[in-house]
Amino acid sequence: MILKVDKVTKNFGGVTAIKETSFSVAPKEIYGLIGPNGAGKTTMFNIITGNYEASEGEVFFRNETLHGLKPHQIVRRGVARTFQNIRLFKSMSVLDNVLIGFDFQARYSFAESILRLPRFFGEEKRIRAKAMEILKYLGIEKFAEHKATDLSYGQQRKVEIARALATNPELLLLDEPAAGMNPAETKELADLIYKAREDFDLTVLLIEHDMKFVNQLCDRVLVLDYGKSIFEGKPSDAIKDPEVVAAYLGDFIHD
Repeated sequence: MILKVDKVTKNFGGVTAIKETSFSVAPKEIYGLIGPNGAGKTTMFNIITGNYEASEGEVFFRNETLHGLKPHQIVRRGVARTFQNIRLFKSMSVLDNVLIGFDFQARYSFAESILRLPRFFGEEKRIRAKAMEILKYLGIEKFAEHKATDLSYGQQRKVEIARALATNPELLLLDEPAAGMNPAETKELADLIYKAREDFDLTVLLIEHDMKFVNQLCDRVLVLDYGKSIFEGKPSDAIKDPEVVAAYLGDFIHD
């Protein structure tokens, strides 16, 4: 397994956001974390990416613990993410936002950048070309010099995905990638993620509320409710599970 979450618990004071949750994700799998609002999904993302430290349990990436690592160190291991609320640098262009993702891959020293030596310019040219390739792949290369926040909501989502891809991840975490998109944009995004899995050799872990999107895309899902796992399996089976339906809709009579 490329990712293993082992009995993770997260407490905030007297509130337990995640309780003894375990799951594993296989290489090249598209795995969904679903559940009602407040179920602990984004908290789990924050634990995996080093923004929060688990109160108990551990997270392993390629059989190595991520415990104690800072977010930037986890990115360097090969884990990238997007956010529920889009986080772009508002004053920067689309291209510059993506170039930030290449920051730790630059093959020149600090001195070479200060002195503007030949290797610095060669590396900058190489990185800009790779950034443009990613933008072209996502169909937004024509917006490269536009201010990122001038783009539509759906296009900004793609910029954030482009920046994550620029870090050359093995595991990509997407937090509600289809939020705010219309049905056509959602279908296009699902097709794009499915294709990117092969083209970028990715494993994908996503949070999403749009069950049509999840059904179309995910190989398996884990359903959380009040921080506890209540179902793991195929999306088509999740929507028929009485406990899952109750978590989303409240008490009901199941025939």
